[in-house]
Amino acid sequence: MTERKRNPLYAVSRTLSQVALGQAKADVVIKNGVVVNVYTGELLEGMDVAIAEGRIAYIGQADHTIGDQTRVVDANGRYIAPGFLDGHMHVESTMLAVTEFSKAALAKGTTGIFMDPHEIANVFGSKGVRLMHEEGQQLPLKVFTTFPSCVPATSDLEDAGASLEVEDIREGLTWPNVAGLGEVMNFPGVIYGDPKMSGEIAETIKAGKTVTGHFPSEDERELQAYLASGVSSDHETVTREQGLQKLRLGMHLMIREGSAWHDVKEVIKVITEDKVATDNISLVTDDVYPQTLVEKGHLNHVVRRAIEEGVDPVTAIKLVTLNVARYFGMERDLGSVAPGKYADLVLLDDLKAMTVSVVLTDGEVVYENGRLADVFPKFTYPEEIRQSVHLKRPLSPEDFRLLSQRQGETRVNVIKVIENSARTEKMEAVLSVAGGIIQPDPAQDIVRLACIERHRGTGQISLGFCHGFQLKSGAVASTVAHDSHNLLVMGTDEADMALAANELAKLGGGMIVVNQGQVIAQVPMVIAGLMSDKPLEEVVAEVNRLAEAWKEIGCPLNAPFMTFSLIALPVIPELRITNRGIADVTKFELIQTEIG
Repeated sequence: MTERKRNPLYAVSRTLSQVALGQAKADVVIKNGVVVNVYTGELLEGMDVAIAEGRIAYIGQADHTIGDQTRVVDANGRYIAPGFLDGHMHVESTMLAVTEFSKAALAKGTTGIFMDPHEIANVFGSKGVRLMHEEGQQLPLKVFTTFPSCVPATSDLEDAGASLEVEDIREGLTWPNVAGLGEVMNFPGVIYGDPKMSGEIAETIKAGKTVTGHFPSEDERELQAYLASGVSSDHETVTREQGLQKLRLGMHLMIREGSAWHDVKEVIKVITEDKVATDNISLVTDDVYPQTLVEKGHLNHVVRRAIEEGVDPVTAIKLVTLNVARYFGMERDLGSVAPGKYADLVLLDDLKAMTVSVVLTDGEVVYENGRLADVFPKFTYPEEIRQSVHLKRPLSPEDFRLLSQRQGETRVNVIKVIENSARTEKMEAVLSVAGGIIQPDPAQDIVRLACIERHRGTGQISLGFCHGFQLKSGAVASTVAHDSHNLLVMGTDEADMALAANELAKLGGGMIVVNQGQVIAQVPMVIAGLMSDKPLEEVVAEVNRLAEAWKEIGCPLNAPFMTFSLIALPVIPELRITNRGIADVTKFELIQTEIG
């Protein structure tokens, strides 16, 4: 691994002081800008920013810092803001490798991320986490890792490709730029004293690092027990009332705006209507797919959404800069335009539109005039990471037929999905039985669903039914199936389901749509079955075709493949499917598909 060289403050503090006094000259000076001051909430006009050794040395009229070798960048009245920081996100959800994601993010003003690579951890454990972490350390984007906490997400409801124990977390916390513990999804385990959860939290606190959370429950006693355990944030808040409750208890509120989950409109009301102090609030993306990066942006889009909902632009920027740095204990280095900080800066043409024109990291221009600098080294994943789909045998249409002893009809549990929501609902339906096989019913919007173990080739298959996608024909399949990432298949026709599963296995994983015996769209993701090794533009084209293919088989939902990928996640209410069966998340137990 080639780690990008960055100067710690103690090593360059004397040089920075000399530049500030004019005794030494700056490497770069940004002239004539409007500084976005996230400490005071002010916009300071006619300002220069002098940079030396990758850090900010001086802010104000900086002519005295300019020498013959100083590069001068004319801001020409543009806004100079701190680089944006994403306090919670999963790179795997972008379908891109870390390097390719970093190109897209930097072009939108994001200069640092706190990634939770628990998707690859569920496939390859610490080895997968280490690879993604190492890929991030060579980039101009600052990549911090929160070490995955719940692998698998639950121990009793599913089987992942790997597991992480307390010892793994203890070791991972020693890696440079591991900032804390990834979202602690197993909140029942936390509040009821599961030794693994308690042990991971204790190790993180002992290491002086941050314990990030995931708390979808509305039970106040459980919330306070969760907070008392040492978990300090949450990004699963979907209502203003929940947000206010968490802020009053000292929890760091992460307001999410991803590709499929749009929480800003409602939760931001804690600022616009309740007028709470904003120091303990940040904006995050969580899950973003590649079209969003291209068409809307990354954190600049989330900031824009907050501004559209009535948040002052400087405050909105503070929510993705200073507040994130403070939450992770990194304010000395990150999060503001101030002397001593890393020179991670964004020049904005327009505050409300969040139009990014220039981006610097460590004092170097990495994006300007619509072009990225050539500063992105190549990273290659080993072959075993690229060969991660292991089926016991090719699948047949018969594998997707759920048998019943009943005659005529039967009652079944059905997973009901909700558009633009990570949550599902439990519903019941009456389906016909023909030849001993429970039949799907597209007229009721009920189709077949299957989850197949794909890590060890056990041949284990669970079957169920799903409502809400409005499929009229065909089948879809995905190895992106949070969080254990087994092979998820859904369709109206069992022959198309078998074809989708088998073809996806041949590709090495990813997402696919099949209709009437033909593959009509596919997105190969050879890195752990989760990420493509292709450039952003190619992945966007493939995903656009995938979205069209979903529409062709009847689905009108926004980002249906994101919603589909989450129906295997047994830590968010109410009903899910795993390789072991149908999971009732309200009770944390497996239930039968057929009720009778």
